Amino acid sequence: MDHLGLWLAGLLTLGIYSFLYRDNPWYKVSEAIFVGVSAGYWVVYEYWQNFVGKFWDQKGDQPWLWIGAALGLMMLMRLIPKIGWISRWPLSFIIGATSGLWLMLYLTTNCIAQVEATIFPLFGADFDASAIAIFSNFVLVAGTICGVVYFFFSKAHTGAFGATARVGIWTIMITFGAMFALTIMNRMSLLIGRTSFIFGEWLGLLR
Repeated sequence: MDHLGLWLAGLLTLGIYSFLYRDNPWYKVSEAIFVGVSAGYWVVYEYWQNFVGKFWDQKGDQPWLWIGAALGLMMLMRLIPKIGWISRWPLSFIIGATSGLWLMLYLTTNCIAQVEATIFPLFGADFDASAIAIFSNFVLVAGTICGVVYFFFSKAHTGAFGATARVGIWTIMITFGAMFALTIMNRMSLLIGRTSFIFGEWLGLLR
């Protein structure tokens, strides 16, 4: 059984990568199996984790859980076209609640944390920073100020102000390039993992 699963995993991996050549039936079958297995896995996971673990086993101690169960049942009404409009009520509740929760999270991590990371002593807390650290601090502060100047559109970008804005756009582009490179590295890590599986575990060519 393990041997059969290994061969299925190898053939399906090659089927997904066959899309690099062109769209073909092998890729479509592999994609359909991947989507179907993922959907089946999450249905079972959500059933045991949320319905059984968080509702069914605790409904007696926490009656308000019936409200969540009712909203979940209303969401399933989308499967019945004639009364599918009922699903809009729990959907609007989910979007509103999620927006409120994520607003605080994003404000803390993407705004306040970024500001705190920029406000620091240039020469170290006790003036004990190394020359490289001091240089990095000045580059970070100068890049941040120039980047902010680039987005100041109430004044023409000419003269010294324009030169500062051009430094800002270069800083922004370098940042975007680093983020793109990080994304490529993550994708390459996935490729290396699947390649290692194909030539190692499946074909046994790597030791």
